[in-house]
Amino acid sequence: MNIDEIKEKVNRFLIDDLEIEEDSLSDGAALKDDLGIDSLDFVDIVVIVEKNFGFKIKPEEMSNIITLQDFYNYIASKVG
Repeated sequence: MNIDEIKEKVNRFLIDDLEIEEDSLSDGAALKDDLGIDSLDFVDIVVIVEKNFGFKIKPEEMSNIITLQDFYNYIASKVG
């Protein structure tokens, strides 16, 4: 799976499941500050990522993920 496919899947669940406005999804958008993703949303994200990409997010790894691009890159590194 390439980075464009990952971006498409991630953006789709952010829009559909977390109801984030599509216009706010830019690579540099901060997950918490710009997109308003809170701790409850992260629980949903863990479940959605496991379902869509086949791996479980480790909470300690999420501490280094600040922007949407960081999140795309993290998933890309896991699905290789």
